[in-house]
Amino acid sequence: MKTKLICLYLPQFHETEDNNRWWGKGYTDWTAARNAKKYFKAQDQPRVPLDHRYYDLGDEDAAALKWQADTARKYGIYGFCIYHYWFGGKRELEKPVEILRKHTEIDIHYCLCWDSATWRRTWYADKFEQEILIEQQYGDKEMWRRHFEDLLPDFKDPRYIKIDNKPVFHIYKAYPIECLEEMRAYWDELARENGFDGIYLISGDWEHRESEKLVRSVDAFYNFEPNHAFYEGRRSLYVMLAVAKAGLLKRINKWFNKTYLPDLRSARGIYSLIGRYDRTPSKKTYLGLFPDYDDTPRRQLKGAVYVHNRVEYFEQCLRTQLEKSEALGNEFIYINAWNEWGESAYLEPDEKKGYLYLETVKKVMEERKAL
Repeated sequence: MKTKLICLYLPQFHETEDNNRWWGKGYTDWTAARNAKKYFKAQDQPRVPLDHRYYDLGDEDAAALKWQADTARKYGIYGFCIYHYWFGGKRELEKPVEILRKHTEIDIHYCLCWDSATWRRTWYADKFEQEILIEQQYGDKEMWRRHFEDLLPDFKDPRYIKIDNKPVFHIYKAYPIECLEEMRAYWDELARENGFDGIYLISGDWEHRESEKLVRSVDAFYNFEPNHAFYEGRRSLYVMLAVAKAGLLKRINKWFNKTYLPDLRSARGIYSLIGRYDRTPSKKTYLGLFPDYDDTPRRQLKGAVYVHNRVEYFEQCLRTQLEKSEALGNEFIYINAWNEWGESAYLEPDEKKGYLYLETVKKVMEERKAL
């Protein structure tokens, strides 16, 4: 089986009434990218999209979506896994998916990933400082039915990714959902009523995957990198030193009210951990990788930066993950991400590297196809 590449995809690049109210008029994820600071000399910030392509995903003409789909397909990307935000009947940041459904000429496969956490104003602040913007409540059968009906137009789209006639639906962090087993069973029932053979449910792989209830409730996991490797390698010397150093810097910044450094981690070190902790999985597990990571545009000094990164690390990791995935018979590999500019994790071209990462993807995928 030839493994396909799916990129995680953020819809946060359009204006919404709620974001205007919470963060100020015109706020999108471009705001964080444009306002990014350089905290040390070698840091590559701010990141600027190639040709200053600060696109608007709320554009009804779908110019940005068409360009993204054409570019992704040209360079060997099979589809997008688009983040989905649903709060007990209220869907947030829904405009790009609505436009995608409307423009059936856009040639890209897609699926959805429910980021089901409560939204808070302050990133990673102490719990007593956090202001809740929208609280997540998982509810009962009536709420689960409403959620399924909200998803159904996507599931019925011919471009929506399916496995064995089951729409592929992801949950970014499924372990906090105590009613997951019951919710999933009801969704399976509703899916069969609508011509499918159930839901194919995939959870992000975090440190809580050992939960028996979680394992029973999902069909598979996907490795969200670089976080998965970092958590899995928490007993390695690399991670223990990184955590200790980050804790010390956090205390220094707080005690002296100074701007020192964010959490600096070795890119080479994290790539060496990806794939190292291959346990015999209790469920099917889709592998992952990432091109780069620096979330200081979004989290400032609370962020993490993988330093001394090189495209060669990404290329070798992609080759290795493809070989492993094909040996396992896995349909997909997950790349974090297509357009996560607030965390500097993107394949889209920028002013400094151009199409380097996309050209690397194309080269590796064409080589694998020729085998």
